[in-house]
Amino acid sequence: MNLSQPTVWPDYTMKFLLVEDNEELAHAISTRMQLDGHVIDHAINIADAIAYSEAGEYDLILLDIMLPDGDGRDFLSRHRDGQKDTPVIVLTARSQVSDRISMLDLGADDYVTKPFDHAELQARCRAVLRRRSGTSQTLIKLADVEFDPVAGHLSVAGSTIVLRNRELRLLELLINAPGNIFSKQKLFDRLFSYDDDVSENAIEVYIARLRKHLDKSRLNITTLRGLGYRLDEE
Repeated sequence: MNLSQPTVWPDYTMKFLLVEDNEELAHAISTRMQLDGHVIDHAINIADAIAYSEAGEYDLILLDIMLPDGDGRDFLSRHRDGQKDTPVIVLTARSQVSDRISMLDLGADDYVTKPFDHAELQARCRAVLRRRSGTSQTLIKLADVEFDPVAGHLSVAGSTIVLRNRELRLLELLINAPGNIFSKQKLFDRLFSYDDDVSENAIEVYIARLRKHLDKSRLNITTLRGLGYRLDEE
């Protein structure tokens, strides 16, 4: 798998759950996704995958079929039976048409046959998320602010600011749901993986940075004591 240069994703920064017991393959996928600016949690079996999926929210799940404690399709069935609509791409070594059809019938959004090139996996991730969102538009305009999550640019009062990775992800969450309240725990869950050695107080640092960037705009990040944060328009 080629891990050379990060790829610019045309949609947005994502949080993945990777369910894969092959450590070499999992490391390659995780490394490349992190180079592209994404957050990724790694489960090596079905039990861990269930624990991760019940504890956090993910934009997309990458699911191996042959796992140490069972068949990944059992996890997929349980996931869909629980009324969870998180997109799932199956990673499989099975090439029979009947196997692929069965996985799609169980609720998989797509599949990638092993061995695969990382560029193919990226393309399938992007395609699945575009289908789910129903749009390929990326530029977001709110009040007097323009935000391009692909380029990582924020335009305020005619000035362009280049956002750092987690600043970008935080603004993306807030600006896609103005007026909604996000708890510190929810923001922390979306910005960091379980392996990141940081506390929830890191959210306050990134909130402060965004407030500074938005200082000359009509957008405010309001702190609601005991509840969390909300993006408001003046």
